[in-house]
Amino acid sequence: MDMRIEVVAIDSLMVRLFDRIDEANMPWILAANQRLRAAFGAHLIDLVPSYTTLMLQSDLAPSQARALIGAALQHLQPDASSSGRRHEIPVWYDPSVGPELPLLAARSGLDMAQVVRLHTEREYPVFALGFAPGFGFMGLVDERLASPRLSTPRKRVAAGSVGVAERQTAAYPAASPGGWNLIGRTPARLFDRARENYSLLQPGDRVRFVAVSRDEFVALGGDVEAQA
Repeated sequence: MDMRIEVVAIDSLMVRLFDRIDEANMPWILAANQRLRAAFGAHLIDLVPSYTTLMLQSDLAPSQARALIGAALQHLQPDASSSGRRHEIPVWYDPSVGPELPLLAARSGLDMAQVVRLHTEREYPVFALGFAPGFGFMGLVDERLASPRLSTPRKRVAAGSVGVAERQTAAYPAASPGGWNLIGRTPARLFDRARENYSLLQPGDRVRFVAVSRDEFVALGGDVEAQA
């Protein structure tokens, strides 16, 4: 690991720990997040962990912030106590709500049941939140499921839609435009203003998708309206 500190704005620095996305990064990112929060204390305005970096905003002068970052992350090691939560998220996998499910199967020479098995057999770390409130970027999916984003994004993707883009997977917290390959839908409430931190998922959490039947999906409050 070769840490670099980059300027983002007058009061913000980017702490870069890695240069490529890898699931093995997350324990280091979480350990750095924990140390920096403790070191900056009341001087911290915001700290945003992501795939390979942490964006830090503080009320300290840049030189002070750099020195504090260097001291805080000296001899950094992953810390088991800083690991995130584990979630099981139910998903109804069906072409009516996941219109790219047959496409992913055809591209990889699999049937739809095999696509579902590959998507559900892994536990995915949440790399980052972005695009929309509560939208967690997760990965990495099996290489056989990797698919480019749609050439023309949809104007409306239904809330709860579960999709794949390249080797990442995600679920849409609310209805919005989107260009991911949709393979199913979850009834889980991913963003809720009444919830602490609002988002169900946080960077460093781990997610296992669990296939459910249509009846189970409906019983959990899922919306069966077909995705156009």
